[in-house]
Amino acid sequence: QLIIVSLSLVGLLALMFGSLWHVEPDYLDPLFTNGNMGLFSATAFVFVAYAGVTKVAAIAEEIKNPGRNLPIAMMTALVIVALLYTSISFVMVGNIPLAELSQDLRPVYTLADKVFGHWAGIAAGILGVVTLISMANSGVLAASRFPFAMSRDKLAPESFGQVHSRFMTPVIAIVITCGIMALVISLFEVEKIAKLASSFKVMMFILVNLCVIVLRETAVAWYQPKYRSPLYPWMQIFGILTGLALLVVLGASALLGASVIIIAGLSLYYTYGRSRVERSGVLKVYGHRPAAFLLYRRQQNRSRAAGQREFPLPANDANLDGALAKHASVITPLFGAERSPEMLVEMAAALAKGNKVQVIHLREVPDQTRLIDVLEDNPFVISLNRRISGMARHREVDIDFDAAVTHDLVQTVQEISEQTHCEWLVAGWNGRQTGNTIFVRNPIGWLVPRIDSNFALFLDKGVRYIHHILVAIRPGRQSDKFILACDRIARFYEADLTLMRVIPPDTSQAAKAELAAKSQAILKHCSVPVRLRVETNADPVQALSTASAEFDLLIIGTPAKENWLDVLIGVNKDRFAKNAACSVLRLTIQTK
Repeated sequence: QLIIVSLSLVGLLALMFGSLWHVEPDYLDPLFTNGNMGLFSATAFVFVAYAGVTKVAAIAEEIKNPGRNLPIAMMTALVIVALLYTSISFVMVGNIPLAELSQDLRPVYTLADKVFGHWAGIAAGILGVVTLISMANSGVLAASRFPFAMSRDKLAPESFGQVHSRFMTPVIAIVITCGIMALVISLFEVEKIAKLASSFKVMMFILVNLCVIVLRETAVAWYQPKYRSPLYPWMQIFGILTGLALLVVLGASALLGASVIIIAGLSLYYTYGRSRVERSGVLKVYGHRPAAFLLYRRQQNRSRAAGQREFPLPANDANLDGALAKHASVITPLFGAERSPEMLVEMAAALAKGNKVQVIHLREVPDQTRLIDVLEDNPFVISLNRRISGMARHREVDIDFDAAVTHDLVQTVQEISEQTHCEWLVAGWNGRQTGNTIFVRNPIGWLVPRIDSNFALFLDKGVRYIHHILVAIRPGRQSDKFILACDRIARFYEADLTLMRVIPPDTSQAAKAELAAKSQAILKHCSVPVRLRVETNADPVQALSTASAEFDLLIIGTPAKENWLDVLIGVNKDRFAKNAACSVLRLTIQTK
């Protein structure tokens, strides 16, 4: 394969450079015979020619270090192929009259024959045939891996996964793939096959772009790619929109054919695979309606949702007993990306009022991964338990630590909160508003408005010692319970409390006096040193950001509502949290 590809590249490069000196400028005028729409139509038609760039992804598990090598290989191949295709097309159009070229079924031979002579044309023809055989071989290699993988995941008959004893290749999958390819080639014209293949590829890339958005916005814990697409999400949105436009250009017949293939795949899943697998798609778990269903799926399939086990640690040194505290006041799930788990757990202890804190390290794995295969002694979890236990002894707080592996992060956190009857759920935060979008939801963002307990999100900015706390009450979120929670945290850290109110420059004196009076009334509930700070500023974010430099912790409430942009794309940052100079704790007090 490597030898044939190398010979093809050398032959095409020689043909390109040799033909470049014979280009007739008159043949290139006009540049686009059918205008910009003609260019767009040609792009849609030849889209399948670039499909080979992504074929290698089908054999990713057979490649060394695929997280690094695959992106480099595909990007490099894309650049080389694009330059080569456009260059060859340029010299063809520049050397062969358009009327002749449009009727020519062997343009590479014609170009070589015209520029280098008869024998060069014969050699180019032979090389072209060998190259096509090589392309067919790589196509079979990639295509056969799909039924092979499907059989391994029980989505196709097990026979598709049989491997040849000598060559270690999925022989049955290869034979069936070749048979289907031969059937399609014998029944359809080349032009129709090209349109069908292009439309199917375009559909596939649309779905791939959509999948990237879904995986990122749901923040699935097991989705940790080594390569991340730049310009997210605009690159993916551009790919989806242009893909839809290409489908329109390809026409109804191509779209219908690709749709038939998709329907056939769905039929196979619902008639064969669905009853044999227990896997759930990301949208099924984190989408709006399915997620609402999960809220009421109480205590079902718990053994599938969370796998727990006892770690072999000394009895006086660990709490990893696999059993959750039944009446923990605060639940703190750890997902592995926290800047300082000890600081997060300490913040949870501050809200616990001296009661038990249940800390659980959660690891989400794909549905195809058996939980029993990942339930092993994890040095990171053992270290985490040791550090949190040390913090608990130092602070003299009651903390229970455990670990779980799950296929469904949302359901697991939901069931843990129900099982322990907690008052607070405290989690790490990256500063996003809620992680909600129209189509998908971040698991934490999904839980915030639906769990029965109060919710706290902690954005750790590296502040270790807390002596001065700044409280900012958002408009429409004034609550005595909110201030009492702030007071509880201040007592835990023996810190002072400052309530900051920002008012517009045009606020009347009467309104200022009324705001001050209400604020003082709220502060009467506090048992720690408190003071009121009223500032006049047209930009509350800027005022709060400047003031936060004087404090160690900023406590804010949940926004009363989000704007349409937050809901549409779900990527907007909480501006107060983003611009704060200190760590931020956002409290959501349930009123029901």
